Amino acid sequence: MIALLAIAGLAARAQSYGEPPTPQIVAFVQVSLQRGDLVSASALVAQYRKLNGDTPEALDALSWLARGELSAGNFADAIRYSREIRQASQTALATRKLDAEPYLPIALGAGYEVEAQALVAQKQQREAIALLKSALRTWRETSIADRLQKNLNELTLEGTSVPRLEEAQWIGAKPAPLSALRGKVVLLFFWAHWCADCKAEAPVIAHLAAELGPKGLVVLAPTRLYGYTAEEEHAAPSKEMPFIEKVYAHYYAAIPNAGVPVNTANFDRFGVSTTPTLVLIDRLGLVKLYHPGILDGAGLRAAIEPLLGAAR
Repeated sequence: MIALLAIAGLAARAQSYGEPPTPQIVAFVQVSLQRGDLVSASALVAQYRKLNGDTPEALDALSWLARGELSAGNFADAIRYSREIRQASQTALATRKLDAEPYLPIALGAGYEVEAQALVAQKQQREAIALLKSALRTWRETSIADRLQKNLNELTLEGTSVPRLEEAQWIGAKPAPLSALRGKVVLLFFWAHWCADCKAEAPVIAHLAAELGPKGLVVLAPTRLYGYTAEEEHAAPSKEMPFIEKVYAHYYAAIPNAGVPVNTANFDRFGVSTTPTLVLIDRLGLVKLYHPGILDGAGLRAAIEPLLGAAR
């Protein structure tokens, strides 16, 4: 009970645009995990579930415990917790839709992600791919589809032909279609107007694009509408687009000759639940790198330069 009193007094973390506030139990479990204390994290989740049942917040906390076990190399426990999340979710979803509130989708998406990663770590990649494909068939019309697609892309996209990129709406000059860029090395830099990591990645990409553009590197910077701006929680596209244009002009315009398609379907197709997401395409149109998250200049250069030296 002392632990739960401490949870009750814990302030929710500051969140990015559009993210729900972190439940107090989740925040406390995260603190335990940051300290490397899996025992305390497990005890907190068990106590909370005993007192409150398998609420969405409880399952969100359980998903963090599963991530902790995965990070510690305890793959069997990570998979067990992930499957508990799925089983409890099925019970809850008998009487509601997945996206009726924000925490169950977070927990369920994390559960699939952790189980797939644990399977891969145990050299069961085929089983991980099958799990994610099955989950996508079930949850394609929900908010966790992007996350599932991201995890599937991480296992399957590299070495295959790049998916279609739509250019029906854009910022600045109309982007060239990927089909017209065959023979070039193309870097797709998926970003969001609210994303601090994207802003941090932009100077890295701008520097490499300026240096390597004459050698055949082209950057496309897809983004999408999110339905809000810094000033309005619910913004119409007619107001969000000018806001995105201002953000791009301030943080991203230094990237030379970057086309900026604006399309939600592109994010769905490429599984962009993490921003930034970087996709590197060779001169033949094959994906050579699929990387959710930031990547430093040295790592990105090491991926790009061998492709520029390849035969045209």
